[in-house]
Amino acid sequence: MSEAVAEVASKPEETLFIKELIKVWRAQDTHGTWEKKSDVSLLDPYIVTKEQRREIPIIGDPDPEILWRLELFYNAVGLAIERRTGCMVQPMMKMSHEGFGRLILTTGRLIVVNKHLRDVHRFGFESLEKLAAEGTKFVDAGVEMIEKFPEVARY
Repeated sequence: MSEAVAEVASKPEETLFIKELIKVWRAQDTHGTWEKKSDVSLLDPYIVTKEQRREIPIIGDPDPEILWRLELFYNAVGLAIERRTGCMVQPMMKMSHEGFGRLILTTGRLIVVNKHLRDVHRFGFESLEKLAAEGTKFVDAGVEMIEKFPEVARY
């Protein structure tokens, strides 16, 4: 088991990605509505069981709240990459009204994460561990790309 996978399995709420995701959510709370909520409970909207996923219709425009959660997820990935590398990461997302699109995270002239999005109506994870693992996977891939092409990332 790799070190990153072991970290996610043992305490997902302590991973760099989850810490950044919680910070992003807390930053959205300009009126203090979520002050009394625990950090982990803020992430409840990302947890979608198989049964819940089956009940979500895929016809129609994606719910703006889902698009917002998707955006916050990838913003947290970018912030975690920044924290590990010191390179400022910018997200860009283009989504069709049907729930298909593309998201990229860039730094300098380098694309560090490139994700084709589909079926965003059902965006979510079965558990906090899976949420942390997926976010950590993107962070690790972005850091690896920056380490592979540092001159392009820092241009």
